[in-house]
Amino acid sequence: MIPLQDNIRARRVPLMNYTIILINVLIFVFQRGLEPAALQATIVRYGVVPTRLLAEPGAAQFGTLVSSMFLHGGWFHLISNMWALWIFGDNVQDCMGAWRYLFFYLASGLVAAGLHVALHPGSSLPVIGASGAIAGIMGAYLVLFPRARVITLVPIGFLWFVQIPAVVYLGFWFLTQLVQGLFALAVVGTDLPYGGVAWWSHVGGFVCGIVLVPLLRERGAQSCWHPDEYSPW
Repeated sequence: MIPLQDNIRARRVPLMNYTIILINVLIFVFQRGLEPAALQATIVRYGVVPTRLLAEPGAAQFGTLVSSMFLHGGWFHLISNMWALWIFGDNVQDCMGAWRYLFFYLASGLVAAGLHVALHPGSSLPVIGASGAIAGIMGAYLVLFPRARVITLVPIGFLWFVQIPAVVYLGFWFLTQLVQGLFALAVVGTDLPYGGVAWWSHVGGFVCGIVLVPLLRERGAQSCWHPDEYSPW
């Protein structure tokens, strides 16, 4: 299922959300300009490597918990993350304000990376990407806008455009991440000797978003829910 947009219009221009997206895009453009060896060195240096973080705890390694959020492995990785942030982030920022939203975004990413490290302490692969932080945004959206509708492209045989309740769409998304994460632990164990998706980063970020959003939303943000304000078509 590919989300296209939701039916909730933000009441304020989400400048912080736009800024986060812009920073990610600019850093990716910089990455694309590097030679392959330099790019690999950058990913290894600024990505989260569980074995290195646990063996050499310090400012430099803990800094990778943040720097890794702004690196991406390819165009699909970047676009899929930024698209989800574009769809869900504006409304979450609307309920928090810019600076609380930035703190929330970074905190979700930190928790996401931390859970990945805790469950894969033997992995020497660098983990990069904003998906853990964005999973936090999605968890917050679930709490704030459970009755919203997500316009979704479902490519089954031919293309279907359906409106799915946010609680169903996001709940199903979280369930798939959890199942994949449990499967990875059962089959692969904690060493994670291959590349792929950091499922537990998604799980950790999502749960963090659910926990933190009641603490960080602005007073009166329970009124953030807006009934169907406009037709998404």
